[in-house]
Amino acid sequence: MALDLQNSGLSDALVILGAAGLVIPAFARFRISPVIGFILVGILVGPNALGSMIGQVPWLYYVSISDPEAIAPFAEFGIILLLFSIGLELSLKRLWAMRGMVFGIGAAELLISGLVIGLALHLLGQPWGGAIGLGLALALSSTALVLPIAGMTSPVGRVAFAMLLFEDVALVPIIFMLGALAPTAAGEGLRGLSEVAIAGGITVVILYLGGRFILPRLFAQAARTKSPELFLAASLLVVIVGSVATAAAGLSPIVGALLAGLLVAETEYHGEVEAIISPFKGLALGVFLISVGMQLDLRMVARYWPELLAAIAGVMLVKAVVTTLLLRVSGARAGTSAETGVLMASPSETTLIVLTAATAAGLIQPSTATFWTTVTAIGLTITPLLAKAGRLMARQIERQMGEEAVPAALADEQGTVIIGFGRVGRTVADMLRAHEKPYIAIEADIDVVNAARIEGYNVRFGDVARSDMVDRLDLGHAQALIITMDDPVLSIRLTRRVRGWVPALPIIVRARDANHAAALYRAGATDAVPETLESSLQLSEAVLVDLGVAVGPVIASIHEKRDEMRKEIKLAAGLDRDPRIRRVRGERAVEN
Repeated sequence: MALDLQNSGLSDALVILGAAGLVIPAFARFRISPVIGFILVGILVGPNALGSMIGQVPWLYYVSISDPEAIAPFAEFGIILLLFSIGLELSLKRLWAMRGMVFGIGAAELLISGLVIGLALHLLGQPWGGAIGLGLALALSSTALVLPIAGMTSPVGRVAFAMLLFEDVALVPIIFMLGALAPTAAGEGLRGLSEVAIAGGITVVILYLGGRFILPRLFAQAARTKSPELFLAASLLVVIVGSVATAAAGLSPIVGALLAGLLVAETEYHGEVEAIISPFKGLALGVFLISVGMQLDLRMVARYWPELLAAIAGVMLVKAVVTTLLLRVSGARAGTSAETGVLMASPSETTLIVLTAATAAGLIQPSTATFWTTVTAIGLTITPLLAKAGRLMARQIERQMGEEAVPAALADEQGTVIIGFGRVGRTVADMLRAHEKPYIAIEADIDVVNAARIEGYNVRFGDVARSDMVDRLDLGHAQALIITMDDPVLSIRLTRRVRGWVPALPIIVRARDANHAAALYRAGATDAVPETLESSLQLSEAVLVDLGVAVGPVIASIHEKRDEMRKEIKLAAGLDRDPRIRRVRGERAVEN
């Protein structure tokens, strides 16, 4: 059977999409991290497993990847999208506030861990140049895995991000330093580093100034078209331009991606961009993890497993101890320090880049690089397990020391969420402001958003027609949800989705008429307010007052009529037919 080499891209796509669509859900069903699933797929389909058997079994060509270099660009793009999304969750103000932690604890963790690991390798016979290169490479931790696991809002996530950010920034200086340490360098590395510093600084300033001026206008035009495709194209364009610009200046592409994310975070569109980028980021990150699995040669692991086990344990022990002690000295809680130390203990995807640079500089032998590449791949594979071990350790330490964790929800409380900011949403916001109740409104019309923000309303741009945007509203921390948009189908779908996710959340929805209100009650609305009901009651109130009836009895009769009509709507919705179920305003439906 002849192999059609022209279909190599299609066969690789089949393997990757098959892993994402079939294998990973199977791992998720058994509550196993998808990270491990992707890496195991990479081991299975890579050149050291099924890929090596294509000559004997030709059809395996279509379910394996024999050339890891073919998917390397997609793996790199996954890391770029990850750094871009991290930037979206930050702001320049917040980043500036973290500068002490980034250049303090972040720098100390990398340098001390690298020095200790390098010294140990030198004592084991590695020359100084190679020991320094390996020490710095192995001291790096995985941005691609640590941040998705820890998040950006938890104490562990914030501390980990500060250290990982310094490592990402330090990657280029490390590579140039290894070039300067090369036996044949003769100073080129130091001169190159100074040139890159100047060119990179100019590029960052240009990107910053250009981004502040261009990005709001670019995304405003994309938002007005109401086209998700155009919004996606604009988002990817921003990522690519930032990455290409910094790469052309000699910096890492991830620096440009992070800067692009920070600039977008300063606009009104960061939530929408984050939601629309998320699926692509997850798939591209999966490609990266598959490429990591391809680095593992199980035959080598079986042959050298004692040495590999000792190397992994030694590197992780050094990094965990150094990180934990630094955080404790800086005043972090004991549980947070221990959990962060264990989570940051494994090597990084950037370790592979530094190992390649050290090998090219002649500081380490190719066989040594292969050994430590295997160590890195195994370390990345067990990172989710380290995260679980760190959490268990943190809980045990906090119980022993009597520390009580502060619930994250208290710090992230956002009050009432209003979806839709037309005349109804604006009126609701006015009433909440009058009673000094916090709120945030989400609106899909950018012109409405801009006008409302000028008037001082807390409004953000977002399209809740997409489920991923709804997921990012963090409704688990909200006090109430008010849906005011004039879209009956979407309001029912949104009510049903949120009620299934947050059973106790009060959901008050604008309804067109009694039938729509009944459907909203069936979907899980706490209250559904029909426009026809309220308009008829207001007309009745006005005419009775004009006819000379006292205001007090009129208001009482209006309330009585409203309750009567709501009871009829709920009865039509079938909510009062099952005696086992009762609805209490703001509380979860419970059984008697």
